[in-house]
Amino acid sequence: MFNEHVQNFLQYLRAEKNYSSLTTEAYANDLQQFEKFLTLYFGEEIVSLDQIQVTTIRHFLGSLFEEQYEKKSIVRKLAAIRSLFTFLIRKNLYDKNPAKSVSNPKLEKRLPMFLTESSTEQLIQLPDTMNVSGLRDAAILELLYSCGIRRGEMLSLNTDDVDIYGKSVKVFGKGSKERIVPFGEIAKKKIVEYLPRRNELFSELTSTDDREAFFLSDNGKRFLPWNLTRLVSSYVTQISDVSKKSPHVLRHTFATHLINRGADLRSVKEMLGHEQLSTTQIYTHVSPERLKKVYSQAHPRA
Repeated sequence: MFNEHVQNFLQYLRAEKNYSSLTTEAYANDLQQFEKFLTLYFGEEIVSLDQIQVTTIRHFLGSLFEEQYEKKSIVRKLAAIRSLFTFLIRKNLYDKNPAKSVSNPKLEKRLPMFLTESSTEQLIQLPDTMNVSGLRDAAILELLYSCGIRRGEMLSLNTDDVDIYGKSVKVFGKGSKERIVPFGEIAKKKIVEYLPRRNELFSELTSTDDREAFFLSDNGKRFLPWNLTRLVSSYVTQISDVSKKSPHVLRHTFATHLINRGADLRSVKEMLGHEQLSTTQIYTHVSPERLKKVYSQAHPRA
């Protein structure tokens, strides 16, 4: 049955591929949606793999377009289906991948949203550092900008993952791959200001695991994904009108500022934890400010 194969696949992602719970949950949701489509498409409660053909998957994608899903979401759902069948083939549970010949919808090329250097400086100054929550917020914003780490990587940081005097953090990225990312003197200062007062955030709700977390929410618990997004968004809203205000904007800002100031692409790739250099190349867009600077320095009639 299709559902049994999906459950085996998800278990494989968790146990053998070490995918994060968020990534595994995304695969589960996409494949559950595909399964619901199959029961409606075939008019049967139980669908076998042999029933799924190239045309079946194309009809599924067509239904997503009709429901006005973004192309990026559709590409992700198609990738989940492809990965499922690739897994089944490798485990000798099936002999073909009907999703392999289905083309991805063509995505619009979008430049990553980022903050200017002056806006970023304003952002870091916003938290009220007279209280422990403000000290924490300032450290969060500075560390996100200084390291360019993902939201999930920030959430999983424990106290022993941060080397204050070595000015680096140990993070576990996609696939639980470990990497060391440096941070600067300003981030060190913000962390040193926050850390001695961190225990003030403990409460009766604080568990043993929470006590290990480097950043704690106001109720003494480890941050949940949407809580961290809301915190960052509340500050970004005050200094910028960028449409996306999640922690990922600071990751984009980190990479853009490094490359605009001459950092080589391969080093930025390693710090971001990208698998492919092509993923990092999206940050080679040139800001208007840099274009003007280059023009004024190089053009004879500037």
